[in-house]
Amino acid sequence: MTIKVGDKLPDVDLMMMTDKGPSKVSTADLFGGKKVALFAVPGAYTPTCSAKHLPGFVDNTANLNSKGVSDIVCLSVNDPFVMAAWGKDHNAGSIKMVADPDAAFTKAMGVEFDASGAGLGVRSRRYSMVVDDGVVSQLNLEETGGFEVSDAETLLGQL
Repeated sequence: MTIKVGDKLPDVDLMMMTDKGPSKVSTADLFGGKKVALFAVPGAYTPTCSAKHLPGFVDNTANLNSKGVSDIVCLSVNDPFVMAAWGKDHNAGSIKMVADPDAAFTKAMGVEFDASGAGLGVRSRRYSMVVDDGVVSQLNLEETGGFEVSDAETLLGQL
């Protein structure tokens, strides 16, 4: 079943790079008690993700913060090393680059797709959402391969 507005995010451990190396972070810690903009991409360093999706959120960080968003989270079914390097390469600054290495969160949300035919394995559909204290209040879910509604500007307009 696909996540929808009004649903609570699944309780899953994700991974982030810290000064001490890769570290687990729970969805409760990432999303609890605050307003968070979450966007997910099929893969770090992939063309649309690198040329449009991540840069849009980098460019709109201050605008999102001015609308009450305390954190911006970028999520992908990659490892934390890749996510950290991708964020650094794109000057993602305060955006939290979060890895879902085994796709547990992505599967629990019902937004996975199989890209094995392209050598990529299980991946996340592209989406953006606003999460208020762990509950989805806005959701912009793309069809597989699309980039029409999950951009930073659309999410900004919904705040």
